[in-house]
Amino acid sequence: MRMELTYASTSLPNLSAAATMPHRAVKIIPLEHPSPSTPSSPPQLSSAVSKWTARMKQKTFDEWIEMFVPCYRWIRIYNWNDYLQADLMAGVTVGVMLVPQSMSYAKLAGLQPIYGLYSGFVPIFVYAIFGSSRQLAIGPVALVSLLVSNVLGSIVDPSDDLYTELAILLALMVGIMECVMGLLRLGWLIRFISHSVISGFTTSSAIVIALSQAKYFLGYDVDGSSKIIPVVTSIINGWDKFLWQPFIMGSFILAILLIMKHLGKTRKNMRFLRAAGPLTAVVVGTAFVKIFHPSSISLVGNIPQGLPKFSIPKDLGHATSLIPTAMLITGVAILESVGIAKALAAKNGYELDSNQELFGLGVANIFGSMFSAYPTTGSFSRSAVNHESGAKTGLSGILMGIIMCCALLFMTPIFEYIPQCALAAIVISAVVGLVDYDEAIFLWRVDKKDFLLWTLTSLTTLFLGIEIGVLVGVGFSLAFVIHESANPHIAVLGRLPGTTVYRNIRQYPEAYKYSGIVVVRIDAPIYFANISYIKDRLREYELEIDEPTRRGPEMERVYFVILEMAPVTYIDSSANQALKDLYIEYRSRNIQLAISNPNRDVLLSLTRSGVVDLIGKEWYFVRVHDAVQTCLQHVQSLNGSPKTPEELESDYKPNLFHRVQKQRTEDFTSNELEWGVRQVSISKETNPSLEPLLQRKP
Repeated sequence: MRMELTYASTSLPNLSAAATMPHRAVKIIPLEHPSPSTPSSPPQLSSAVSKWTARMKQKTFDEWIEMFVPCYRWIRIYNWNDYLQADLMAGVTVGVMLVPQSMSYAKLAGLQPIYGLYSGFVPIFVYAIFGSSRQLAIGPVALVSLLVSNVLGSIVDPSDDLYTELAILLALMVGIMECVMGLLRLGWLIRFISHSVISGFTTSSAIVIALSQAKYFLGYDVDGSSKIIPVVTSIINGWDKFLWQPFIMGSFILAILLIMKHLGKTRKNMRFLRAAGPLTAVVVGTAFVKIFHPSSISLVGNIPQGLPKFSIPKDLGHATSLIPTAMLITGVAILESVGIAKALAAKNGYELDSNQELFGLGVANIFGSMFSAYPTTGSFSRSAVNHESGAKTGLSGILMGIIMCCALLFMTPIFEYIPQCALAAIVISAVVGLVDYDEAIFLWRVDKKDFLLWTLTSLTTLFLGIEIGVLVGVGFSLAFVIHESANPHIAVLGRLPGTTVYRNIRQYPEAYKYSGIVVVRIDAPIYFANISYIKDRLREYELEIDEPTRRGPEMERVYFVILEMAPVTYIDSSANQALKDLYIEYRSRNIQLAISNPNRDVLLSLTRSGVVDLIGKEWYFVRVHDAVQTCLQHVQSLNGSPKTPEELESDYKPNLFHRVQKQRTEDFTSNELEWGVRQVSISKETNPSLEPLLQRKP
């Protein structure tokens, strides 16, 4: 809807005289003003609750079952002909990979290998029921194992039984936290940690993990610190105790693992090699020990046979000291598990609820802690192998659990002959892929700020420890978020030649402005933290008047400031009061403030706070172009009597662009030009100085 309005506002002292001058009608779209009694949009919480209630009422019986038992989702659509063979192949492949890896990661966590096997048993079955991802392979992982070792090692000696009990208690606490976050739908909190922080943290953690396994290669004890300097110092100081036998054997097995991993990644017909690597390492190492019986190579030793017994975690008195670590492991679980689960769900064409996934991980950890498991989460490497092996449903996870069950029942007597250096080689080959220097190079090219975050997190993790590294990375990440929010992007807009479109003059250098008028777009919500910055920027723009791209009557200063508020989604009470102060400040300097295109909630807030009445409803517009037309009319009045088109033409000195455009002159009606129906060319009838006013043809 369009209507013709003639503005002769007396809002400014110098404009009162101009109000008596004749004005041509200006076509604008009237802005609908809500009354103060109009109800605002419902709060996000109540809106979310109402949506959730409506969604619950619409659920069918099957959907209710799926909500509490997500595995029912794939069970009821299971295609035995298409899925069974693929699930069997994937389950067996990853299960064979999981058995040696779980023992290796248990050693990394400072636990006996049997607890790694326990951690890869019960949690897998529980997750297959309550987890929503069909390809995620959960169990012990390197990063969580390192966190367990680093924290518990500072509390109690790893040889003490209390160490194992605290590791199991930690699994219970992590599970409870994950369940609570899943039920309260708090998974979004982790979004405040940037990808650059995660990459820097995992890169340094991988280096620390690899160095922690050096003792099994070198044949002597090495400091178990999570800081790189004490570990390196310990390696150098103990060099006189070096044993070449475990070093040669460990290096040989590591080379086999890396070659098999590379071939499995690069050649499609050899994908099975990637999963078979850990098993190959164990078989080669065990066979060598059984044949040659080397005394200088340490072995895993006796491993209890049988399934874990049910028991409730004890020593709850230490729970308080474990809360920070439990929170950190929960964060790692969200980042690792939920991230890869969502990626795999997208690749396999089904939807995944991250909060349901978090709940499933929590239940798996809670039940696992009752069967002597330490904290588990989704594994990048095993999940990737599971997907590449063709896993279609959670049945592949159940098969992994069955293989682990068989290992516990029948194979533990063989495991005692596995060399420690073979397990260390498995850990090192697994964490090599976490070293992500390519990400650092990419960030350097794309965003120096993210590169700084990556570097800070990586260096602090390496030299000050894992906990400090995480705190520094998260702290700086949040600081950058707050800085961006408190210093939003603000753009000065200009009119694109031949259109009624206004865009950022930095992005579109050909866009031109009008003397005496500044159009500013605020690209963020306006609230107490950024309103001072916005006011400072507006004062700066007020002084920028000597620019060659300005059009219209020459004015010695700014008389109109137009705020384009389309990107502003929210405005709080502090910002409303600041706008009042800004208007009064402008008025004292004979400047009129105009508002363009505020959304419904913002306009309602401005109305209720009295800003609309203070500025005047006639200074609120649907489009920037409408505001510019109205302001330019007043600018011409301030500059003297409105000039005729012939006078404006004689005053205007066209540049080369406009002289070329004159050669392509076409006739347009003012209606076509105003609404952008046809392409514009510059002519005597449509002078650039007069474009906003769109002189009618007789």
